[in-house]
Amino acid sequence: MGVLVEPFDAVVGFTRFEQFIYRSAAEREGRADAKSRAGDLDLVIYSLRKYVRLCLAGNPTMMLPLYAPPDAVSVCTPLGEELRALAPQVASRRAGHAFLGYLRTQKQRLLGERGQMRVRRPELVARDGYDSKYAMHLCRLGYQGLEFVQTGRLTLPISEPARSWLFALRQGEIPMREMLARATEIEDALRAAIDTSPLPEEPDEAGVEAWMLRAYRRVWAEDGPR
Repeated sequence: MGVLVEPFDAVVGFTRFEQFIYRSAAEREGRADAKSRAGDLDLVIYSLRKYVRLCLAGNPTMMLPLYAPPDAVSVCTPLGEELRALAPQVASRRAGHAFLGYLRTQKQRLLGERGQMRVRRPELVARDGYDSKYAMHLCRLGYQGLEFVQTGRLTLPISEPARSWLFALRQGEIPMREMLARATEIEDALRAAIDTSPLPEEPDEAGVEAWMLRAYRRVWAEDGPR
């Protein structure tokens, strides 16, 4: 995942830029839904505006770069360091509600209670009795959401003992009944933690927006007139 300050004309012109997606698996097989294999690249680069907007909405995936350890970040400019330093202003209970919503929705889809049953990996269903990769991600959301509302941070990679349990789940070593029981347990804990969280109810949208506007002005001034 990457974030960039798009050029002036990509913000105010007719051709707007919000994100760029590249998947080596799709390029190799010539179809968008091609499954990735070991060594494949899944790349998404967001405009700064879209990235910040999604972070302020509490999107769990978007917030990961704010908490990634330095050795996991390929490139980080001084402006990128400033963006990562905004993490405390982004953190709020709003994100906790987002984690909870994603967890609940994914569990319902896994069970077919919301729309069609989410079966994207029939080979895992045949092996484990359910889509163990999808189940791992929904439980991961719960664990990370619980940490976030309690501390305002995300530990990457996820801490033990949750990490080992999630790995076992991904390998199909956890029966579906146990997985669902754990998912419900985490969901209940997360719901309760939101109510007692030390985080503010809402993020500092005004402060984050003010920084974003300054960032655009600085980059465009450095680029010169167009």
